[in-house]
Amino acid sequence: EKISPLAYTNDHLKQHARLPLDRTQLATRLGTLIADGFIAVQTGHSEDVPTIASHLSRYAKALGAGDRIKRHVAALLDHAENKDLPALKTALAATQRDVERELVSLRDPDLSHLISLGGWLQALEAASSAVDKKFTEERARALFREDVADYYSESIGSLNPAISGLPHVKKMREFLQGLRNAMTLGEKEKPTPESIKEIKEIATKLADFAKQ
Repeated sequence: EKISPLAYTNDHLKQHARLPLDRTQLATRLGTLIADGFIAVQTGHSEDVPTIASHLSRYAKALGAGDRIKRHVAALLDHAENKDLPALKTALAATQRDVERELVSLRDPDLSHLISLGGWLQALEAASSAVDKKFTEERARALFREDVADYYSESIGSLNPAISGLPHVKKMREFLQGLRNAMTLGEKEKPTPESIKEIKEIATKLADFAKQ
């Protein structure tokens, strides 16, 4: 909301027609889909919510959390039809929360971290693209969150070694560490269009990894 208008396109939604076999990729993709829902609503594209909800249902089922998401999908479709944007946002947040709880109950808590990471990366890509297109110092400052990049880098590093050692997960952590550096401002330093372009470039690469 601080950065509106956000950048949005539904071109990449067709990527989700094919389910990846790897559960870590399912998790990060699920996170990007939930973020897509928020961005679509925020930018006035609630007509894309049924497609997003359909993909969410398939991904959650593949992860073993399908039962939890059924009622949320019905609510998402209802709110989208009625163009009830506040209710859509609430339903999307509840969807993510319940899927993550289900994964924890299934003793798969590492995947809940990856869902959260996928969502943040998709949102960051949209936000940095928007600020790059229309730069102001006030809008740009909202992107300089090295604490969040640190959090996700540490989260990935502390995952089960079978997950944290996967090549695409290791690569994402490397990019997150670079993102942390790009997001750090000195005490008297101000954001510049060039610094936003750097954040956007890294965020786009990370979002691409999340959607592999």
